[in-house]
Amino acid sequence: MVELSDKEQLRYSRHLMLKEVGLEGQLKLKAAHIVVVGAGGLGSPALLYLAAAGIGELTLLDDDKVELSNLQRQVLYKVNHLGQNKVSAAGKVLSSLNNQIKINTVSAKLSADNAQQMFSGATLVVDCSDNFSTRYVVNKQCLALGIPLVSGAAIASEGQLMCFDFRQPQSPCYGCLFGKQPQQQTLNCSNTGVLSPLLGVIGSMQALLAVNIVLGHHQGGQFIRFDALSLAQQQFQLTKAPGCSECDAEID
Repeated sequence: MVELSDKEQLRYSRHLMLKEVGLEGQLKLKAAHIVVVGAGGLGSPALLYLAAAGIGELTLLDDDKVELSNLQRQVLYKVNHLGQNKVSAAGKVLSSLNNQIKINTVSAKLSADNAQQMFSGATLVVDCSDNFSTRYVVNKQCLALGIPLVSGAAIASEGQLMCFDFRQPQSPCYGCLFGKQPQQQTLNCSNTGVLSPLLGVIGSMQALLAVNIVLGHHQGGQFIRFDALSLAQQQFQLTKAPGCSECDAEID
């Protein structure tokens, strides 16, 4: 039976005060297993807050090493982490933040061949990757396994946040919003640049959405666009797209 120790009750006392969380909600967070794809600009704040919030098990997937140019925005890492595998360095930082949770680190690139194994048993997946091909792999596997997906993106001064609850048969998917295009151009921080605090905003919102889904406060099917210069935010409710190549939506 899952329960909170005395130390956990003290650690999460500010959650326990909230009627939206309370003891029941904190136990849900402790029982959850969240897979985070990408431990970079978006993954850094997302992982920090998921660990701090008390997600019982976190799995980190990333095959990159820490570089000096990462430190402008990837707040998990310090100068002494340069040259290390990101997941190894991230795992140490997160363990020092919360040593009462389980942290799995996988230094590998997600692919169609290993996605099922990586996501098996997960409560939810948070996609913090920076390219279309990985996002489609994440979307397809979450759809197949019926796992909720929180996806984020940030480029230049614009951020995007998406949530799909594949436990619901009528949930739209990433492909409904961004259909595959021939020779789809990949824009990312490396070739376009990004305002660093924007990644903190979107990554933190990904963690917040993930926590809300685990607690049962969010149903998915939402798209948010955020402008880092004006601080304007637009929200849209998503529906299945007819003929979606990813979820093969059928509209009556």
